[in-house]
Amino acid sequence: MEKKKIIFKINGVEKTVEVEPNKTLLWLIREVLKLKGTKKACERGDCGLCTVLLNGEPVKSCLVLAVEVDGSEIVTVEGLSRDGELTPIQKAFIEHGALQCGFCTPAFVIVGHWLLNRNPNPSREEVVEALNGVLCRCTGYRPIIEAILDVAKKRK
Repeated sequence: MEKKKIIFKINGVEKTVEVEPNKTLLWLIREVLKLKGTKKACERGDCGLCTVLLNGEPVKSCLVLAVEVDGSEIVTVEGLSRDGELTPIQKAFIEHGALQCGFCTPAFVIVGHWLLNRNPNPSREEVVEALNGVLCRCTGYRPIIEAILDVAKKRK
């Protein structure tokens, strides 16, 4: 299969890679770029654990072809913190015990980060709606919702 050269930014760093047209963004992130924060789970778009930001919007990376990100900007959970300093959303997840087993945490952190940048003061319902596409099998979501609402409250 003929490879296509793509150029994109991931976590602020420009990358040029050659990819086969049938490979996913999830594959590119985990297997080529070796960023393991983005989780590989259902690979059908059902669980949302592979969620990243693509041009500022959350997407399930298992449903996006790698060739589609040519010219785009991607942010994974590894790209949120700067100089090793955790972001407020990451700190809140720790403080509220919203980590559980940790497998879904990167996707929830990405979505929470996106939501708070888009809407600095979301209602509980807006948080629940934003988290709708990400599944957790360990919790009733309460600590995750509380962590996001706590960041909003502290920003006021």
